[in-house]
Amino acid sequence: MHGATASLTARERVHEQFEGDTVWEGEVLVFKLSDHPTASRCFAWEVDGEITAVLAEGPIETATDAVRASIWADGAEEPEA
Repeated sequence: MHGATASLTARERVHEQFEGDTVWEGEVLVFKLSDHPTASRCFAWEVDGEITAVLAEGPIETATDAVRASIWADGAEEPEA
């Protein structure tokens, strides 16, 4: 997905809540990237047949960071009513 060779290194359970409500819960796969120009790891998960993959770059250091960034990006793309 990001043009690199990946090796699975871990599986992490993430339970993200906002104001006491679960907004996402699931397993995130952690991959080591051997030939990506800017990232050494990637986090990936699947929901309803859709795969999300987030590079470990900048503020993204953990599986939880990756899920939070994805949730934020999805919310930022929705048009305002």
